[in-house]
Amino acid sequence: MSNEPFEQQTVLQRILDDINFIMCLGLVVPTVFYTLWGVMEVATIPLGK
Repeated sequence: MSNEPFEQQTVLQRILDDINFIMCLGLVVPTVFYTLWGVMEVATIPLGK
């Protein structure tokens, strides 16, 4: 053991250590991406005459 004071974890390290946050990101990011992609695809369909 060292005599150094206990190191503070950085914000990024705390985020990456939180498995529930990583799981939520893994669900939310693709859902938002594919939803936006779908909306853009529907918006580019030409209107029928």
